[in-house]
Amino acid sequence: MVKPGNMWIYIGRRLLQAIPLLIGVIVVNFVIIHLAPGDPIQVLLGDMPAPPEYVAALRQEFGLDKPLYVQLMEYFKEVVQGNLGYSFFYRQSVLSIILGRMAATLYLMLTSIILAAILGVTFGVLSSRKPYSLQDNFFTGISLIGYSLPSFWLGLMVLIVFSIKLDWFPVSGMISHRESYTGFLYALDVGHHLLLPALVLSTRFIALVSRLTRSSMLEVMSEDYIITARAKGLDENKVLMRHGLRNASLPIVTIVGLNLGFMLAGSVLVETVFAWPGIGRLMYDSIFIRDYPMLMGILLVVSFMVIIVNLLTDIVYGFLDPRVRYQ
Repeated sequence: MVKPGNMWIYIGRRLLQAIPLLIGVIVVNFVIIHLAPGDPIQVLLGDMPAPPEYVAALRQEFGLDKPLYVQLMEYFKEVVQGNLGYSFFYRQSVLSIILGRMAATLYLMLTSIILAAILGVTFGVLSSRKPYSLQDNFFTGISLIGYSLPSFWLGLMVLIVFSIKLDWFPVSGMISHRESYTGFLYALDVGHHLLLPALVLSTRFIALVSRLTRSSMLEVMSEDYIITARAKGLDENKVLMRHGLRNASLPIVTIVGLNLGFMLAGSVLVETVFAWPGIGRLMYDSIFIRDYPMLMGILLVVSFMVIIVNLLTDIVYGFLDPRVRYQ
């Protein structure tokens, strides 16, 4: 029998597999962004008439006068050294700007993931208790509606109703700039701004987790060990939660981890609608100003985050399912 320590070998193998994946991400992102239409120098200049000598000097300053493969090699060399480049527009280090926006995106994503996990699992378990009942049909309908609504449209509707009409929540931003809150009041202010965008971002994933939880629970609850537990006279709630949900949680953990990339993509739209000062909003702005280093840096950081989360998902899966440790 293979020792359980092989779990560490499995983790090390997954880390090694991430290296060529990151290299491929760097190359593909670089080529796609540089081949996209638009000229960052013209965006920087705007409508200002500039002599050709000045335009050529700017291209030389930002390294855009060199062949594409030379730019790629120089960029790859800088990335290996931990330097993601220098922003054309902000005139700052790309890494420092991204790190400054990272906290806002992490707040939004972690809150959305927690909401999706708690509400999605709850709805799924409630649906599975009485299949095809009124309760099941209600949660099924809610899930289908939530999965079908585009996040940008839902965000606009939520803003109109709860921020403009009812005036219950702020319209945009992460904090109230007219106030100078500190400590606990500052945390409450951030949470007040965070609730609506987090709900909008998590809506699709609540529906997805709910449907997956329901189907997994229905499959698990028909197993022999569930019938045995019921025959022993165990309380139905204990059978449902301790024996049913625990064994049905394996695909749920996987789908939550794998959908992190889609949540990052969705955060671009949600952060734009709510003017949330995170990486998604920064990416949106960088596209219009053709800030190549900023776009490549954001995509590289996001790709790295997705790889790390997938690795953590595999580790959690290994603890939930001991069979993974022996692979």
